[in-house]
Amino acid sequence: MQVLIIDDDPVNLDLFAHMLAALPGVAPVRAGTPEQALDWCRAHQPDAVLLDYMMPGMDGMQFLERFRALPGLDTVPVMMISADTGLAVRHRALEDSANDFLTKPVNKTELRARVRNMLTLRSAQLSKMNQAAGELAAQQSEAVQQLVRAAAFRDPETGAHLQRMAHYARLIAAGLGWPEPQQALLLAAAPMHDIGKVGIPDHILLKPGRLDAAEMAIMRGHSAIGAAILGTAATPLLGMAAAIALCHHERYDGQGYPAGLRGDAIPQAARIAAVADVFDALTSARPYKAAWPLERAEAFLREQRGAHFDPACVDALLAGWDEVLAIHQRFQD
Repeated sequence: MQVLIIDDDPVNLDLFAHMLAALPGVAPVRAGTPEQALDWCRAHQPDAVLLDYMMPGMDGMQFLERFRALPGLDTVPVMMISADTGLAVRHRALEDSANDFLTKPVNKTELRARVRNMLTLRSAQLSKMNQAAGELAAQQSEAVQQLVRAAAFRDPETGAHLQRMAHYARLIAAGLGWPEPQQALLLAAAPMHDIGKVGIPDHILLKPGRLDAAEMAIMRGHSAIGAAILGTAATPLLGMAAAIALCHHERYDGQGYPAGLRGDAIPQAARIAAVADVFDALTSARPYKAAWPLERAEAFLREQRGAHFDPACVDALLAGWDEVLAIHQRFQD
C-alpha cells in the first residue's frame, strides 16, 4: 500500500520513509512540496498520507482542503504531523478532516502503529467499496439483460443475432489490443445497439418489404432513441452502450448517420459494433432475404474496408477467422 509523505525537509522525508519501509506491504512515496504531492495524486491514489503542517507557501491545512477535493480521495486516511504542541492546531487539523495527529519529534514505534491502523482502515474501506461495486455491477447487468429481452419482443431479429454480433465485437476488440475488462464491457454493451427500435412504430419496424424514404427516415431515428434511453445513467457499461447505439450506423468515410461522423471521430466501440453487426446481418437469414455465405460476407468487408468500415476493425475480425466460424456455429438461430 502506498503511503504518501509530504514534508519540505529532505531529512524528515528520508527518516519517515525509513521508518515506514519496515512495515510489510508498505511503499513510501516522497513529496518535497504540497504542489508536487497534488500533482502525484492527480494520477495516483495513496492509501494513507503523512502530512507536515508547517511548510512554506501552501501549508498542511491548505493542502488537505485541495487533496480532499480530488476525485476518490475524500476518505483516504491522513495523519498531520507538526512541531506545534498546542491543542488549537491539533483540533483544527482534526476538524479539517485529518484522521490522526502526531507531534514532532516522532516516535518510531508510535508512527508505525498509527500508520498500520490507518492502513487497516483503508483496507476495510477498499473491501467495502469493491463489494458494493460488484453488487452494483451485478444489478446493472441484470437490468440490462431485462432491457434487451424486453426489446426483443418487438424486434424481429433473434437473440442469437445479438449473441453472435456481441462475440464478434469482442473478438475484434481483442484483436485491437483492448484489455480484458474492456472486452467484457463491450460484450455486455453490444447487444443494446438497436435498443432504440422500441420507439419505432410497428408498421415500420415489422414491415416485411423495403421501407420508403419517409419510413427509412423514421427508422433511422432509432439511433438517437437508443442513446436517449441508455445515456441517462453515468456508468461505464451504459455509457459505452449509448455510444454504440448512437453511432453504430456511422460510416468510416463519413457517409453514415445520424451525424455523418468520419474516421476516428466515431467512437471505437461503435466502429467495432458496425463491423460485427453488418457481418452477422449479412450471414443471417431474414424474412426478406437469404443468408449470405460466409465467404461472400468476408469479401464484402474487404471491399468496404476504409469506406463503410474502419480498416483496423475489419482486419481484426478476419485475423480471427477460425473464431468467427466457431461463433457462427455456436449461436444458431
